[in-house]
Amino acid sequence: MDRFVLQFLFAEVVCLFAVCAQAAPPQQHILGVDDPEGRIPPSQIPQIVRERLKEAEIIPTVIDDFLPSIGLHATWPSEERALLGNVVDPEALHDEPLITLHDMRAASTTATRADTEKKKKKQITFVIVLTDPDAPSHDNPKWSEFCHWIASGRLPPPEQKPPPCDPKDPRVPCAPPLPLVDPDELVKYRPPAPPPGTGPHRYVLLALVPANGTTDHLHLSRPAARKRWGYDTDAELHAGFELGGKRKTKGVREWAAENGLAPVGANFVYAKHER
Repeated sequence: MDRFVLQFLFAEVVCLFAVCAQAAPPQQHILGVDDPEGRIPPSQIPQIVRERLKEAEIIPTVIDDFLPSIGLHATWPSEERALLGNVVDPEALHDEPLITLHDMRAASTTATRADTEKKKKKQITFVIVLTDPDAPSHDNPKWSEFCHWIASGRLPPPEQKPPPCDPKDPRVPCAPPLPLVDPDELVKYRPPAPPPGTGPHRYVLLALVPANGTTDHLHLSRPAARKRWGYDTDAELHAGFELGGKRKTKGVREWAAENGLAPVGANFVYAKHER
């Protein structure tokens, strides 16, 4: 897993489970939010991301409602990026992406010296997943969700972290991405491959952390299968629907709960077969 690295764009994790002010450098491109002149207050960015997830029905279909605190960036070797719902050619997603994170609340003026000392010691494990809730199609999600990737690792020690940057913004120079400490790929990356005639698929990236805040090594369970993440595989007989036409999916929500993980960031792309 040579390409799986995590890099903090401008700060460490802070206030993951507490309410605090939110901020980010005004010149930085935040995910797929269209704000070229930097007029959107940084404090509004998490709510905008949340609304994008709701509009795409990722909340609540894939994951329960949450307010993102971490910006999750994915850049594939093809130079395609996840921008909260941009359309990408599946061929451009063939190899696993470079994952970078930034703390959307790191510049909080409410942080105390004690908070700073505490977070310096905090080397929490991040879990990154890629899941498809539209397998084999949005209208017939009998395999939903389909697990494409699970990887985890810790960020480097604070003194090794690079200065603020955006990998695609030349105005903010970037240090080279730093490798995770003891990176682990629980489920190997399987590139998105939407079948012909199934329309656009949502490919959802989530950043998860231990809900109890532990910095101990995580003993994550491996899904029994990629289809429906190994849950209720006999439900294919019901074509992914419950009585009354309600979508019935199983996937990362159940797996995260089973492993004591909570979502802190998300991003997604659309991709479909050319036919």
